[in-house]
Amino acid sequence: MSMRMLSQLAHVELLTPTLERSTTFFTDVLGLEESGRTDQSVYLRCWGERFHHSVKLTQGPRTGVGHIGWRSDGQDGLDEAVRRIEASGVTGEWLDDETGHGPAYRFRAPSGQLHEVFWEVDRWEAPAELASTFPSRPQKLGTRGCALRQIDHISVPSVADLMPTTEWFRDTLGFRFMEYTVLDEEPFFTMLSTNERAHDLGLIRDTSGIPGRFHHVAFWVDEPSALYRACDALLEAGATLEYGPGRHGMGEESYFYTRDPSGLRIEVMSGGRRNYEPDWAPVKWTPPEGSLDFYRNSTPPDSILEIFPPDPDAAGFATSNPWE
Repeated sequence: MSMRMLSQLAHVELLTPTLERSTTFFTDVLGLEESGRTDQSVYLRCWGERFHHSVKLTQGPRTGVGHIGWRSDGQDGLDEAVRRIEASGVTGEWLDDETGHGPAYRFRAPSGQLHEVFWEVDRWEAPAELASTFPSRPQKLGTRGCALRQIDHISVPSVADLMPTTEWFRDTLGFRFMEYTVLDEEPFFTMLSTNERAHDLGLIRDTSGIPGRFHHVAFWVDEPSALYRACDALLEAGATLEYGPGRHGMGEESYFYTRDPSGLRIEVMSGGRRNYEPDWAPVKWTPPEGSLDFYRNSTPPDSILEIFPPDPDAAGFATSNPWE
């Protein structure tokens, strides 16, 4: 059993070469609210989120992930997380001037991506026209576009060996190791969670040697019917569905995948299992057992293997853009 140090995935910074087009897609089509802006970045949040932002879109030369932000489970959790990170041999730095939260410790995990952990947060205050009559909600029910309620998870490739990296997140930061898929008996995808979700961090085996790559970020809607409504909204806006709708075996969530105008992959999810067992043993899956497709009758497109930035030496890993 791991000590709980982190409470949740708080935000992700996504890099896009088409900042304004991506911003329009996230606000008008996905239904997020803009909560701040600088010359190079736009901060966004879903209608059901209380923090300042869950997405930071930043202008960059190509699609990818800038950093991943985790909120700690209190100041003691933050202090212990930093102690353990440094004890593992990873050296980071403190940042004091971040938008939306207090001091953050930023470090590069063995998987290759930049992560940060923090405790203090700025909470978003709804203007009068968005204020909800329900005191537990940060704003009125979202109705624009897909009306995504909250961020759910992020999946990224691991430039280091997959299982040792998975165990590093478990042993160093207290993640729960939930489930994993093997291909030819080699682990290919692992799922870790800071809470009762099936996962809020997915790790994918990557032999490219390119650090800091990105596969997808996922958002939550309340019900499967809302997921199908989101499909309608995307298609009416001219987007395409890359894969799904369907249902995963791992986690048992309903899902579909789409792309933003820069090619960034976004998953929309609903349903699924909740797990509260502190001594849960990781479950092993194979694709024929339905790890990706619960109903065992759907084959994902080749494009689902695309990772950002692409590996120029690997066929099938070039980034395509369905909007072009």
